[in-house]
Amino acid sequence: MTANVDVSTRPTPDQVLLDIADYVCDFEVESDTALETARHCLIDTLGCGFLALGFPECAKLLGPIVPETYVPNGSRVPGTQFVLDPVKAAWDIGCMIRWLDFNDTWLAAEWGHPSDNLGGILAVGDFVSQRALMAGKPSLTMSDVLCAMVKAHEIQGCLALENSFNRVGLDHVLLVRVATAAVVTRMLGGTRDQVVDALSHAFVDGSSLRTYRHAPNAGPRKSWAAGDATSRAVRIALLVLKGEIGYPSALSAPTWGFYDVSFGGNAFTFQRPFGSYVMENILFKISFPAEFHAQTAVEAAVCLHERVAGRIHEIEKILLHTHESAIRIISKTGPLSNFADRDHCLQYMTAIGLLRGDLTAGDYEDEAAADPRIDQLRELMVVVEDEGYSRDYLDPELRSIANRVEVEFKDGSKIQEEVEFPIGHRFRREEGIPKLIDKFRQNLRTRFPAAQAGRIESLCLDSRQLAATPVATFLDMLAI
Repeated sequence: MTANVDVSTRPTPDQVLLDIADYVCDFEVESDTALETARHCLIDTLGCGFLALGFPECAKLLGPIVPETYVPNGSRVPGTQFVLDPVKAAWDIGCMIRWLDFNDTWLAAEWGHPSDNLGGILAVGDFVSQRALMAGKPSLTMSDVLCAMVKAHEIQGCLALENSFNRVGLDHVLLVRVATAAVVTRMLGGTRDQVVDALSHAFVDGSSLRTYRHAPNAGPRKSWAAGDATSRAVRIALLVLKGEIGYPSALSAPTWGFYDVSFGGNAFTFQRPFGSYVMENILFKISFPAEFHAQTAVEAAVCLHERVAGRIHEIEKILLHTHESAIRIISKTGPLSNFADRDHCLQYMTAIGLLRGDLTAGDYEDEAAADPRIDQLRELMVVVEDEGYSRDYLDPELRSIANRVEVEFKDGSKIQEEVEFPIGHRFRREEGIPKLIDKFRQNLRTRFPAAQAGRIESLCLDSRQLAATPVATFLDMLAI
């Protein structure tokens, strides 16, 4: 009879871990488009964070865990006076940039927000630079930060192209932890083997459930979940740099690996090799702080506003033609109990666009939501899938996020508006980037005095000067 024993021979690391580590350690970012887009991503993401600092529910979560703790030569949190250890700084930066659901987006089999990784990248960049300066060595430069952003975007985005974590109930912030762990381990001076080890820990951690993103449990954790993920990645990296071993078959181990435990026994599949594709094709949220699947619906509703606003009482029905992913993630009826519930409701966001001709973060607050016309319109809405929209959503050459809003009046007349590509799409870069810069300029001035805001703006809009700026100097400029 064969003995029932486990074989303890340590395996070769999973190929996915090796491929990501090779990419992080060896790939040179040479795409001018990717680096220029990364600069726009940096300023937009920071701007989202500065705007969020004006919301008390976000601001109260930031700062040292033990009040009044100060970390000498620690990591700065932009837009604040906090100087923290890099783990908590990553948490805070990640929280503030995600709070208003206004930073960039990647939509595929899985969705997510790759700029969430900036929390760990900036915190570690400052931490490494502060230590280098103490030792009489040069700081990292913002060019290093931009290259790290390209790689983190690519890791998260390529994993998302063919692998749907939401379909097995897992939240996309897992991919933030994975991508951040890889790039910050390298930023900290980690070897290829240490990047593999850090990645294994990131997968061994498993993933948050999506419970906090969906009815009937939607709540503000979705606004700090990515900050939590990017900070956990920094903690993992620091542990590995202290000699903590990795787990080479973290993905593929029978019974106990990620694939069997969390992914239905399926291995990851990949559409393309790692390069700079994701950053080059990233989606910016420019016009509205809204979950991205609703961006074009809100834009269509805003276009209809003038023809609808004076006839609200005459509306018989509103048809929202959309894609399958929007239905799965943000279509909901019934009471909406908080800010986070509302900014993930397709019907609520569309109603605001129809009623007000715009959508701002303030429209999710309780006072704004008390307008009875919003729920009246929501009750008239019928959400239907357009199979063509669903197909084009997944087409790698298109990646559309189409919505069509059709308003039918009681007299039988109808008006409609269709928007296939949001203004933040790569197909609309020429139109979108000037508006993205305006968004950044406005967000800067919600946090900084005019003179300081002007200096930050001048640096950030000069690509060569920004790339050459030491990280420590950049973070100095962003302190209040």
